Amino acid sequence: MRLQAKWSQSKFHASWSQLSDPHVRDLAWLLSAPNLLNVNDARWQGKIATLEPDVDIEAWLHALDADPTSLHAHLQLGPFERLGRYAEKLLAFYFKHCGLLLAHGVQVHSKEGQTIGEFDFLLRQDNAALHWEFAIKLYLMGSPTDEDCFVGPNLADTLQAKMRKILDRQLALGRHPEAQVLLPARIIKAQALIKGWMFYREDEASNIDAGLSADHCRGFWCAQSESRELNAPCYVILPRLSWLAPVQVGANMALDQAALGIIVDRHFAVETTPLMVAQCTVDRNVAQESSRGFIVPEDWRQRAGQRSQRAVVRPG
Repeated sequence: MRLQAKWSQSKFHASWSQLSDPHVRDLAWLLSAPNLLNVNDARWQGKIATLEPDVDIEAWLHALDADPTSLHAHLQLGPFERLGRYAEKLLAFYFKHCGLLLAHGVQVHSKEGQTIGEFDFLLRQDNAALHWEFAIKLYLMGSPTDEDCFVGPNLADTLQAKMRKILDRQLALGRHPEAQVLLPARIIKAQALIKGWMFYREDEASNIDAGLSADHCRGFWCAQSESRELNAPCYVILPRLSWLAPVQVGANMALDQAALGIIVDRHFAVETTPLMVAQCTVDRNVAQESSRGFIVPEDWRQRAGQRSQRAVVRPG
């Protein structure tokens, strides 16, 4: 199953195939992949940020790949690292390299000790600061007829609900009195940087008007029974911290169709969480991702529809 888009795994490989360290590859994806959301869509109120890496980014990333010691020390990954926190650490490393980072992960508490919120990034802008909230989001399109049809793989949230929280609450943190005393500089703009992937059924249109960028990163999703119809030279199961950049591994680490089927059946015998799999091509004993998708339980779409209906806020 493959979906056509302006951005593609092949475009990423053309630029970054020489990078071998997976964390450097993830950083390259964060800096070069398109925004998930359309910055000009009115529903985002002009509050979507765009990364514009320095012109020396290619040379810097290749030097970092040759010796990633400083990046690894900065990441300090734990066994239960969240994908969003991992990506934040990668960006903080880049912003620090550029001399832009004023602060990262600044928590704001009330006088009673309750958490009010957290600044993801405060970035230097002349003598002032930019407040950037950052999110890595992956959503599957449930029923195209649902008002909020993009749902997280584990049904934890929806696109519209997440963006309402960011726009209405998180970006307003700088106006809170308890936050203002912590600021290293006056905030002149608050925006959200949203990166990620959207996943569609192969047989359904992917041009739903949801405020997405035209060239956002895309994949497919299919039910467990449909995964037997996948047809690629080989496959790689992607654990959560490998959900950013397109994968590139030795061909001996990839799975054939039969091995994939065994893993999928074993997984869903005891779990209901979706599996992400990369479909790969092989060249010179290297397996490179050509497309990716989630394999989900048979009843995922039904449960996604129930989740999206709960997420829709309707007038009273």
